Amino acid sequence: MNFKELALEYHSRGRKGKVEVIPSKPCATQRDLSMAYTPGVAEPCLHIEKNPDDAYQYTAKGNLVAVVSNGSAVLGLGNIGALAGKPVMEGKGVLFKRFADIDVFDIELNTQNPDEIIRAVQLMEPTFGGVNLEDIKAPECFYIEETLKRTTSIPIFHDDQHGTAIISGAALINALEIVKKKIENVTIVVNGAGAAGIACANLYVLLGAKKENIIMVDSKGVIYKDRTTGMNPYKEKYASNTKARTLADAMRGADVFCGVSIKDCVTPEMVRSMAKKPIIFAMANPDPEITYEAATAVRSDLIMATGRSDYPNQVNNVLGFPFIFRGALDVRASAINDEMKIAASKALALLAKEDVPDSVCKAYGVERLSFGPEYIIPKPFDPRVLLWEAPAVAEAAIQTGVAQIKLDMHEYREQLEARLGKSREMMRIIIQKAQRKPKRVVYPEGEHPKILRAAYIVQQEGIATPILLGRADVIKEQLQELQLDLQNVEIINPVESRKYNHYVDKLHKRRRRKGLTVTDARNILMQPRTFAPMMVQMCDADCVIAGLTMNYPATIRPALQVIGKRADVSRVAGMYMLIFKNKIVCCADTTVNIDPTAEELADIAMLTAETVKRFDIEPHIAMLSFSNFGSVNHPISSKVQRATEIVKAKQPDLMIDGEMQADTAVVAEIIQEDYPFSTLKGPANVLIFPDLTSGNIAYKLLMRLGGAEAIGPILMGMDKSVHVLQRGCEVNDIVNMTAIAVVEAQST
Repeated sequence: MNFKELALEYHSRGRKGKVEVIPSKPCATQRDLSMAYTPGVAEPCLHIEKNPDDAYQYTAKGNLVAVVSNGSAVLGLGNIGALAGKPVMEGKGVLFKRFADIDVFDIELNTQNPDEIIRAVQLMEPTFGGVNLEDIKAPECFYIEETLKRTTSIPIFHDDQHGTAIISGAALINALEIVKKKIENVTIVVNGAGAAGIACANLYVLLGAKKENIIMVDSKGVIYKDRTTGMNPYKEKYASNTKARTLADAMRGADVFCGVSIKDCVTPEMVRSMAKKPIIFAMANPDPEITYEAATAVRSDLIMATGRSDYPNQVNNVLGFPFIFRGALDVRASAINDEMKIAASKALALLAKEDVPDSVCKAYGVERLSFGPEYIIPKPFDPRVLLWEAPAVAEAAIQTGVAQIKLDMHEYREQLEARLGKSREMMRIIIQKAQRKPKRVVYPEGEHPKILRAAYIVQQEGIATPILLGRADVIKEQLQELQLDLQNVEIINPVESRKYNHYVDKLHKRRRRKGLTVTDARNILMQPRTFAPMMVQMCDADCVIAGLTMNYPATIRPALQVIGKRADVSRVAGMYMLIFKNKIVCCADTTVNIDPTAEELADIAMLTAETVKRFDIEPHIAMLSFSNFGSVNHPISSKVQRATEIVKAKQPDLMIDGEMQADTAVVAEIIQEDYPFSTLKGPANVLIFPDLTSGNIAYKLLMRLGGAEAIGPILMGMDKSVHVLQRGCEVNDIVNMTAIAVVEAQST
């Protein structure tokens, strides 16, 4: 099946098209229907009649955007009409939802008359929180947007103009920084005088470029003073006082080329004629004005961006419109002004300088991304764009007076974090707890690049004070390669440590009656995985994070030998927090105890309850088995019954019951209808498994088939804070586990 057939199959299989409307309130009973429609719907209607702003409280208006088009300039397809453009508008709606959780109705208007488009949008204003004009040809698009901005009180944004401008503006800021040129001094050639080209020029001027340093070129050549053919008021603004008449003339000695035109219109000779360290944005799609290979073949000193994802520096509008509207909607902005656009560009430029998450690198099939000539703007699938750009836009709206509500930016970022998923929301709570009282965290795999990147993040965010074990020269070289400034970080090579002999003596005394000789102690303390827990045991650090390059037993064994379990528990255990869209379920033991006794199972339940409380989760514990409350007489179910009784006797205030089957535990109706005597009220959020086999299988199935995100493994029951990483995990996982370790250390 070729690409065209695949595309048609994608759009037609199952439910046709790419969007659907899903109710956000219950509609299962007669009572639900009476609230959703008549008579219950009358109450919000009456409130809105008295106070129109209540529409944002009682309807979807505040999170609803119209994507409006007449299909007169669709992608690279031209004027194909409103109906033929509908798949594009649906796709735009998908991007709004996917990247910024904004709902969209696509509106295709069957008219080429700009005044009819204006009137239609004006009439629809009560429905929407904002309007995204899309694929409307120039110069009509300028007139439509300008008129609607004057005559409506909701954000109006023509993405074909401003999207490319904002993203390329961010790229220009960073490219100029790399080549050490000032924007007010550079000569810029803009090839393409349609909506995007003129908008790019306008934004570059707002960023500091001088209008007299911009030469604009259209299909008839350079736009110069007194040219009469193919002109309009928008082009006239950029008519240059120049002798250049062709694109080749214009590019000679130019510092920047901005192309929003057609493929292959730029030749290698034109690139060769540009100034030193040229910047080339060849953004025609799907084929650029000059290919990346052709441009780099003649100039090794250039910085280049295109509209394609298979080359460095993709200028993709999805980096702009979802997040600009998110920020505008959330402050109920009456417009999207120049200051908000500039704020978006600057936020993207700053984000490009931050360490890039492993998940983003994996999504693009690269090992590493870092700020430089081949990475001047963030990647579209970087989830942090929402957290940087939307607040910048919202803050600019507040500062310029177009926002109708004000936000606490710290709280707003937390709300945006929650939109990325419940796991992000959960980890934000844990990180905030860690930041209140940071602890010293030792990383035995301190030479590994992922550990160094994680250490930089935890230091910058105030989560912990990192201590790195390894060779100082190797670590410093790695930090230099990674461009990380880990200020005043403590680096310790175990064999060179002034405390090495003291540790040897203490470890020997601790384990000499377990067969450990002085020589053995010396040898194993040369290993960072043993030296790290010894630091914690001797109070020279507060937490250990290890396991990135080691298997689970090899990581946990030294910690058990050096630190050991708490005196009040029989065994240590492991827990995973599984994050679903609307709930969190904690599973234990999933990593340590193969076949725990009833007493050990009781300890696991109490340890898990203690741990989840630390994360502000009130535990509702189900002790799982294959039977319900004695329905089967078997040693396994009897063991679970006995464990439940032990917990109830020791901690009568805990909400816990068992033994019970998994569906009984998580479906509240089963408990209510069949087992009303149970002390478990509502669905369980803590599941205790009878053995490691069931626990390990269950949590992995829930991850892979149930769509849950997993945080863990969280090691419970150690005498001090020790946590084990999943082998080969990502930097973000290391940061999260560090925060968990710090929160645990705060309570010990």
